[in-house]
Amino acid sequence: MIYDVLIIGAGCTGVMTARLLSTKKCSVAVVEAGCDVAMGATCANSAIIHAGYDAKPGTLKAKLNVQGNKLMKVLAKQLDVPLKECGSHVVGFSEEDMKHLRELYDRGVANGVPDMRIIGQEELRRMEPNISPDAVGSLWAPSAGITCPYGLTIAAADNAVTNGVHFYFNFKVIGASRAGDIYYISNGTDTIAARYIVNCAGVNSAHVAGLLGENDFPITIIPRRGEYIVLDKVCGKMANSTLFVCPSERGKGILVSPTVDGNLLIGPNAYPIEDSGDRSTTAPGLDEITTGAHLLMPNVNTRMAITSFAGVRATPNIYDFYLKNSEQLPNVVHAVGVESPGFASSPATAEYPSELFTGKTIDSS
Repeated sequence: MIYDVLIIGAGCTGVMTARLLSTKKCSVAVVEAGCDVAMGATCANSAIIHAGYDAKPGTLKAKLNVQGNKLMKVLAKQLDVPLKECGSHVVGFSEEDMKHLRELYDRGVANGVPDMRIIGQEELRRMEPNISPDAVGSLWAPSAGITCPYGLTIAAADNAVTNGVHFYFNFKVIGASRAGDIYYISNGTDTIAARYIVNCAGVNSAHVAGLLGENDFPITIIPRRGEYIVLDKVCGKMANSTLFVCPSERGKGILVSPTVDGNLLIGPNAYPIEDSGDRSTTAPGLDEITTGAHLLMPNVNTRMAITSFAGVRATPNIYDFYLKNSEQLPNVVHAVGVESPGFASSPATAEYPSELFTGKTIDSS
């Protein structure tokens, strides 16, 4: 069988793309190196549906985050997946922080984020009684939310399968070739043929592009590991919404957030690593997370931890998502470098590859 579209990678971006394409008149397959969907960054992130104030206006991150935020809430209802619109605070601890929060507010307005407000210490404390007494105010974004990335991706994959999509697991791509208009993708044992390829391989996307025959991939993907701690459900009501500190160049910083299952999540840190498969947690890393969480909420008790984990995100060196047709290969689309807020953006990100089948050109401009 020759598929119309073969998607490489079954994270949230790949699965959302497969689900959307399954509503069109085309045959779709997904290959995944792991044993299930959402085995990479999708199963190990903050589970936050970001509001969209953080990204620079005019970028794909900004556009797709705000669109994805809206679409995610509709999608969760359609797939019967729990989602809580709890909102988020970016917390300031100084006048300099508050100045930065006003800049984030202006970004959010430019990006189309609804109903944001800068609030003072008194209102913040009413909303979050356990917040640090050193907090002086916050940027409140009520459109932010939380869900289960793994559960949502499984539900979307199940929907795609119902619509006729074929998934191939434990299929690590080690070779590819092209004859005419047909690509042949191999794991060393089996070969799958398709007319179009969508590269959603995350931290391995540049390697996959090379296997397809694209030399000198135009961006660099940097694996970046983030560690987390999950606290018992007795801690779940300590935070009513997701709490961030002011962001830095390394990311949005250590957060404290409830989960849809009633736990409390703290983390992540963010460090570049050489081994993209390294999901280890470290004593210094977990100490760093604990210190960061105490900045926001001093009475967080990590003795109530029930587990810790780490995820690896695919950080692009262009500070934006890379969603483009291949510059060297026909009928190959790259949907890569989809770091945070990649999960929140994924329902909107999926629309880019699907435009192949509506006669439009996929382009990030």
